[in-house]
Formats: sequence, C-alpha cells, structure tokens
Amino acid sequence: MAITYTEEQRELVKLVRDVARNEVMPYVAAADKAGECPRELYQWGFDLGLHMVEIPEQFGGMGLSYETCAMMFEELAWVDAAYADTFVTNFVAFRNILLNGTEEQARHFVEKTENNGFAAFCLTEANAGSDVAAMRTTAVLDGDKYVLNGTKTFITNGSISDIYVVFAKTDPEAGAHGITGFLIDGDTPGLAAGAKEHKMGFRLSDTTEVVLENVRVPRSAVIGEVGCGMSIALNALNLSRAFISTLAVGIMQRALDEAVAYAKQRKQFGRRLIDFEMVQAMLADMAIKTEAARVLVNNCMRQMDAGEMVRKDGAIVKTFVTDAMQEVVSNAVQVLGGYGYSEEYPVEKLMRDAKIFQIFEGSNQIQRMTIAKELDREYR
Repeated sequence: MAITYTEEQRELVKLVRDVARNEVMPYVAAADKAGECPRELYQWGFDLGLHMVEIPEQFGGMGLSYETCAMMFEELAWVDAAYADTFVTNFVAFRNILLNGTEEQARHFVEKTENNGFAAFCLTEANAGSDVAAMRTTAVLDGDKYVLNGTKTFITNGSISDIYVVFAKTDPEAGAHGITGFLIDGDTPGLAAGAKEHKMGFRLSDTTEVVLENVRVPRSAVIGEVGCGMSIALNALNLSRAFISTLAVGIMQRALDEAVAYAKQRKQFGRRLIDFEMVQAMLADMAIKTEAARVLVNNCMRQMDAGEMVRKDGAIVKTFVTDAMQEVVSNAVQVLGGYGYSEEYPVEKLMRDAKIFQIFEGSNQIQRMTIAKELDREYR
C-alpha cells in the first residue's frame, strides 16, 4: 500500500484487528438482525481503550495522532462500522470541548467517559438537518441557569451516553448567530432518550431522539461563547467528517476482500470468476478506489495533526470516499451475484451500512456546496 506505517502503528492496528475479528465479529450478524449492540460487546472496545485513544495525555488519554487513530478504526470498521462509530462519536462530542471549551469541561467530560462511558453530539432536529439554523430547541436564561427544551433526532449513542453536547437557540431571533452549545450530564433531570430509529443499515449503532424537558444547567455548561454554537459545531464537524471517512475505507476494504475471496473459489463455465476479464476489471476498480480513499484519508489526518481545520479538504475527503464506497460495495454484491443479495454472505450488510455515509456528518450535497464556496473565496 502507498501508506507507510510505523512499527507502533502496525502493532496497534494488529491489536485492534485481532480483537475485532476474534471477539466482536462472531456476534455482529445477530446484533445487526436485532438492531442493537449488546452492552457487553462494547467491553472489548473499552478494554482496548478505544474511548481514550484521541483524548490528550494531559486529560488522562492516550493522546494518539489522528493518523494513528484512523488506522485503528479502519480495522474496527472492517468488522462493523457502526460498532466503531459508537466509540468515534465520543470524539465527535469531545472535539467541541477541545477546540472551544474550558479545561474544567474537558476534565469533566473525561471523568464521565473514562470508566466505560459514551458521549453524544446533539445537533440535528426533525426540521433542522442540513439547515442547522432552523433548530427549535431553546435555552432560556433563568437566574443563574439555562433551561433547555426541545427534541433532537438521529442522535448516535442517544440512549447510552453519560454526557451530551447539546446545541440550542439562546436567541431565536438571531438565526445562526443565536445558537449556543452546552455540556450536559446524562443523568440531568429532564434529559431522556426518545424514540429509537429502526434503520436500514448501521444497525449496531444506537440511534434515538434525545428529549429535553425543562433541563436546567448552570452557566458553566456553556461551551465557548454564547451565540457561537454554530461555528463551534461546524468546526468540530470539519474534523469529524474527515475522520468518519476512515470507517468508510474499512467497509470498502472488507467488500474488496470478500469479493476477491469469492471470485477465487467460485467457478462458472469451468473457470474461476476471477479469471473472467469483466470480473477482473470490477475487482481492479474496487482496489483502485479503496487505495485512493485510504491515501486521501491518511493525508487529511496528517493535515489535522498539523493543526489545520480542513474545512474544504475534509469536505473533499468525505465526499470522494463515501461516493466511491457506494460503487465498491455495489460491485461486491454484483461479483457474488445472488449470494451477494443474500444474508448468507456479509456483502449485503456492507451495502446497507454504506449508504448512511453519504448522509450523516453533512450530506454530500452540502459538502459540494462547502467546497464550491471555498473555491469562490480562494479564487477572488
């Protein structure tokens, strides 16, 4: 492969690969069918310290680079991307604190998650997906506390989190400039999980509504400046949408591996499938797109490690990788033929899991708008 791994990275990747394939993988099919991941299955991830890899050492974490973390989570996503995303979402939430919060908030976040805890990032609402400024959740100052009311939708880790990063309107008349972020403990009165989403794919991920009814939090719960929540959330998402693409690469690599293995052993007309030029071309294209995606993600992780906010580059990575993934998983199903459409083989699940990547962390249509706006700015 085009990426050069350090010895430490190789060891960490192998550790994750061995645990994921030996301890987690045997339970994935049943969990996918049930539409939920047993709490005890997460223990393997916690024992590996996956919830602490990106947390800086000053707060008790491992402080690994984005590049190294991406390599590890690609391996986990090879087994199940939704399982991997359950841990990644901790960092999606934490980046808001790391970039704009106080040291006390960062330490509190870690205290709530270091002992096998999860976190949630609560931005989306039923009528405010791509149009974040249309959110209706409110936060009204009452004395020395804010009172939050509203409902968030499609929240990863919505019912299993110990701490929540929640965005609400502190000034409904100010549009995008009236949104504020809050750090809220999961056991705060009035905060509860709502309806569970029954999804086509990504079914090991806990996805629910988060309901806030007169949730009272102190002023110290405010992340950054009042009214700056929109920019805080978007800056964190710039990093997150690039990082989430590494899970897509894991799915792509799994699809390629399954397709090649099948094509080598399946015979038609007395020849292996892999000996047919049409199949060879499909497999070659899958390999090309997978490797290109991996290199693109890796380069963006290095940019993030250098302190870049990757607004345009992160959008490019997310769009290219997740669009390419659709073709790769579709071709895997095609190579396996009827078996590719059957639950007997894993590629049908890969195809179901893949679609969400073009939607979450900002739809790919929105990413193209972001890229175009940055180009307009650069070429002035």
